[in-house]
Amino acid sequence: MFAPNALMPNGGRTDWVRLRTLTLLRWMAIGGQLAAVLTASYWYNMRLPMGLCLVVIGASVVANLISVFIFPENKRLSERQALWMLMFDMGQLSTLVFLTGGLTNPFALLILAPVTISASALSLRTTVWLGVSAIGMITLNAVVSLPLLQSDGSVVVVPGLFAFGFWLAIVIGILFLGLYSRRVATEIRLMSDALLATQMALAREQKLTDLGGVVAAAAHELGTPLATIKLTSAELIDELADRPDLQQDARLIRDQANRCRDILRSMGKAGKDDRQLHQAPLGAVLQEAAAPHARRGRNLVFQLAPTNRGTAQEPNIRRSPEVIHGLRNLVQNAVDFARSTVWIEAEWDERQVLIRIVDDGEGYPPALLGRIGDPFVRHRRTETEGPRKGYEGMGLGLFIAKTLLERSGAELSFSNGVEQETQPNDTPKPSRSGAIVEAVWPLQRLAVPRDQPLGENRIFQR
Repeated sequence: MFAPNALMPNGGRTDWVRLRTLTLLRWMAIGGQLAAVLTASYWYNMRLPMGLCLVVIGASVVANLISVFIFPENKRLSERQALWMLMFDMGQLSTLVFLTGGLTNPFALLILAPVTISASALSLRTTVWLGVSAIGMITLNAVVSLPLLQSDGSVVVVPGLFAFGFWLAIVIGILFLGLYSRRVATEIRLMSDALLATQMALAREQKLTDLGGVVAAAAHELGTPLATIKLTSAELIDELADRPDLQQDARLIRDQANRCRDILRSMGKAGKDDRQLHQAPLGAVLQEAAAPHARRGRNLVFQLAPTNRGTAQEPNIRRSPEVIHGLRNLVQNAVDFARSTVWIEAEWDERQVLIRIVDDGEGYPPALLGRIGDPFVRHRRTETEGPRKGYEGMGLGLFIAKTLLERSGAELSFSNGVEQETQPNDTPKPSRSGAIVEAVWPLQRLAVPRDQPLGENRIFQR
């Protein structure tokens, strides 16, 4: 049986939230805050500290612009990064509420939003921290805030009972919506993990079933010759009683026949997990990953070499399913769009291993470079469909490859060999004018020390 948390390192993922999602929500909040402040000031003639309010709103604008220009569109936030972004949003909203009357401002209710987002996508510890911070900020605004002045200079006063009720409603809302969102999100994740674990268990069971069928057929076919060998060796043992040296050979033949019988029986019950198959030279793994696409009409060129400061010895790496399947998807995408050639290159040194896949196709559209790795990005070039043959997918190949390789410790980058817009139509394109994908691993995450003992083979428990 598989435990859902065992499918992911450290018990689960922490990069559920995209930066683009939070920046879009922040732009909506900025628009709403500007509309509320301007309407209150110019429509209802409220006396607000307009300069300070615009400075606080401008801080959110600056933060969003920095996020847009520095990070790619498909950036996914780590737990710490998401925490600081949501803390910034809560602090900015709390400061704006402080400047506009505290709890007399009904928009103080919006402080629920960051806590709800955290409860849906982040860890329990982060959500508790944000919830406590939100309660602290709203309590501070209930005690200390600038008064909300009307046009005649009079202060907007809310009866104490209503002010307390509003504060209590916000606190209860933080607790209730946080717990509710957390519960629903947790159930969805558990169901997703359970379905994934079920699929993996079924796939493993199917492989073992197929193996058992092959072994059963082999045992059936080999049963007669093994029985013949055993019977003949037993007769030789009896006849060679006066020849101890030859009799010992006959006993060895009988023992090995019995061993073959036992091996077939054990393999029929369960498959063996051969530790020797868990690692292979880097070049062999690349060859294995690219093998299904070697006969699709494109020339696959493998180039392996150490970097200037590297060692000449090719590293042994782990033959993990994530690495092989991820690289296979990248090779498939390159072969799909290449004109004639795909280069699969590997470099290594004492610190890291780099794998680069280059094709001579059209490359990625510049408008999509920031979104490479997101699902349902179907095509590189919408103006041509010529090079793509043999596959009609849903654009999930690069998404699956990126997810699997990053789970194995890699950092991926996507680029083009040549900016197509800068090349005149009559200029011949260089050979490596297409897409470039680079995956970089720390050496300790991918390589296996050559002197490390393999250990005993394990039996798959069915």
